[in-house]
Amino acid sequence: MSYREERRADQVAERAQDREDMRLKLEAQLEAKKIAAEEKRKDSEAKAEQTRRDAEAKRRQEQADKRARQQEKERNKAARRAKYGKVTGWLNRNPVTAFVGFVMVCSIVPAVISQVGALADAGVFVLLAALLSAMLEGTAWALTFMGKKAEDEGRPAGKYRVATWVTAFLAAAVNYWHWSEALPNQTWVAVVFAASSLIAIYLWDMKTHGSHGKTTEERREEKARKQHLADRRKHHKDIAAEADRLLSALPFGSIDEEEAFATAWRIKMGAEPGLSAEVYANATNARVALGAAFELGEHVRPELVRAGMLATLYNPLPNRLSEGIPTLGPTLPIPALQRSSGAATALAGIGMYGSEAASGNARENASEKDGGSTGGNASGNSPRGRSDEELEALLPKALKVAAELVAEGNQISAAALAKRVGIRRDDARRLRDRVIAERKLKLVDGDDTELAG
Repeated sequence: MSYREERRADQVAERAQDREDMRLKLEAQLEAKKIAAEEKRKDSEAKAEQTRRDAEAKRRQEQADKRARQQEKERNKAARRAKYGKVTGWLNRNPVTAFVGFVMVCSIVPAVISQVGALADAGVFVLLAALLSAMLEGTAWALTFMGKKAEDEGRPAGKYRVATWVTAFLAAAVNYWHWSEALPNQTWVAVVFAASSLIAIYLWDMKTHGSHGKTTEERREEKARKQHLADRRKHHKDIAAEADRLLSALPFGSIDEEEAFATAWRIKMGAEPGLSAEVYANATNARVALGAAFELGEHVRPELVRAGMLATLYNPLPNRLSEGIPTLGPTLPIPALQRSSGAATALAGIGMYGSEAASGNARENASEKDGGSTGGNASGNSPRGRSDEELEALLPKALKVAAELVAEGNQISAAALAKRVGIRRDDARRLRDRVIAERKLKLVDGDDTELAG
């Protein structure tokens, strides 16, 4: 290759390099512009976002301030409502105090003004007259509140009330003297102004004392209590005296009157108040007598027995006879109402709480009917009969035979005992009496299950 060709090749290469350099430069400039534009866009977006955030923060702050102002306004309104409600609530709870206070103000103010005028007309300096008038009325009210405090604390308040009324009448006298001279032809005006010094004291005294005291029910209860204590001392003098001795012997306040009387009753009677040995004895005798009234003979038909027992269901008294005396138990066993007509006559062995005197005729008739064919000596005993010791030995067997007779619905008769035990009729009568007495004791003690077995 010649020099020229090399030179042209070099020039071509240089121009190509220049074009490449220019292209790279232009690309670099374009890239720089793009980067600058992107940065500018980002800056604009950042500024816009900051502006939006600032606006949002401002809006939120304004809303928070608005809510705070609203809450403060509502709190103030609630406080005003609470204060108003407190006042109105107090007025609703204390209408008497409110109206008394209103009338007292309307009474005191004219009284003070009237006294100032009275003292001023008498030549006293107006300011001094006002102080003296306030002193007079203020003394009355100071004494009134001092008496109220003493009364609330349980101390005597009579001297304060007396001093209050003396001061009030003194103020009333001043007002009456002034207006009777100022208006001699209109005495009623003097009376009205004199009353203005008394009305307020009178209303307050009526409020603090007239509204207190016992109610009608409390007075009635107190009267009944005093009557009860008087009747107690009248009917139970010895026990009341013993109770007084207990109260004086024990430390003061350790027991009250009711506890002392109950203790004295237990000491004297040995039972709870209202009960005694005589009461228990009378109740027991009444139960035995009632049992004797139900004593049945063998000639009574079973349906009549059951009808009599069922009649207690229609007892017009508030409580049925079957409820009996709480301390001693029922007088008529409930199971008797639930048995059949045949089982009802089983109670005829000795009746409910039978007595030998109440059923002597029935037993004798039963004896004649049951044992008429056995003769006078069913077992061949000797004519002299058995001794008491021998009959006592036969008592357990006789009791068992009696229970069998009652279970079968038969009477405990001498003839039946003579036949089943194997003894003479006379001995059977004596043994029968012992059996009846033994069953009475067990029945009164409440051992119904053993007798029924």
